[in-house]
Amino acid sequence: MSKKRTLDNFFKPVIAKRQRVESTEPPSNHTTYPFPVPQLPPNTADVLNFCPATEGKLINDQPDLDLVYFQPYIAKDAAKDLFHFLRRELFFYRVKYSIKRGPVETQISTPRFTTVFGLDDSAVFSPDGTLVTRVAKTPVPVDRYKCLPRPIPGCLDRLRKLVEAATDCTYNFCLVNYYASGNDSIAYHSDDERFLGPRPAIASLSLGASRDFYMKHKPVAPSPAAEKDAPPLQVGAKPLTLALGSGDMVLMRGTTQKNWLHSIPKRKGGESDRGRINITFRRAMVRGGTDNYYQYNVGVGPVFKWDETKGEMREWNREKEEGKEREEEEEEEEEGGGPGKGEGNSA
Repeated sequence: MSKKRTLDNFFKPVIAKRQRVESTEPPSNHTTYPFPVPQLPPNTADVLNFCPATEGKLINDQPDLDLVYFQPYIAKDAAKDLFHFLRRELFFYRVKYSIKRGPVETQISTPRFTTVFGLDDSAVFSPDGTLVTRVAKTPVPVDRYKCLPRPIPGCLDRLRKLVEAATDCTYNFCLVNYYASGNDSIAYHSDDERFLGPRPAIASLSLGASRDFYMKHKPVAPSPAAEKDAPPLQVGAKPLTLALGSGDMVLMRGTTQKNWLHSIPKRKGGESDRGRINITFRRAMVRGGTDNYYQYNVGVGPVFKWDETKGEMREWNREKEEGKEREEEEEEEEEGGGPGKGEGNSA
């Protein structure tokens, strides 16, 4: 039985659902991709041309700290669309790896979904997708890398170029983290690997749920002249917390990575279970950076892709997806009538 329609319902305006508009440009693809990645939808791409949405705020009032905080870098509506697009279209991994502390080897499961694209400064991708040396443009030896580097897809490369213009820095790597819930996190660390150079600039863009970004100064070792077992020196730096909302971006530069640690702690309640994407742009100077990033952000495990129906990341299977696509195509042909009997497709 249908519900009786009230006068309030009769006069209530009907709000039409926003139609998803796909890009007509060919998707990004490469032999290392499990599946093609679409280009940004036209409306999202157009809005990004107006970034940054606000001027960056300089935060350098503590020892060794040099940040530029855009709050936001991408306007709210565009950030929301970009979040849903990237979560839906990118492929991710749940990396497992082992670390050795003395004689003890420990298995580590990354507490978030990760993916990475890019190549260090010693090589570039040629137009046909193969690797060549940056200067001589000769083919890169097959044993140069332990991993299989892959180019940054168009949707993320467009972001990279915009962020480069806003930060006056150059990047050749794009790391993407997806925090599915408040249980996903990243422990205190600094991005101070040698392959990033002595004063690396790292731009970190947040999309989706708001999460706290913690920073604290590294302990300072006592001078060689100090007494044995002397405690770490105090530098007078106070811990810093930034509540990163969707569209916010933090540029960490100068001596920040050398002297400060940062983390995204676990959280309960609030909007943390809505999912959060973090994109970081950085520049690896030598080939060791390429192997490092792919080892810890891709690994050897299965591919995951967002499932709109289930509302979660699900393990992706090529054969299953291809079979599903064939079924959908057959259904569309049946609904549209398809070729009539006796009407072959011969030329």
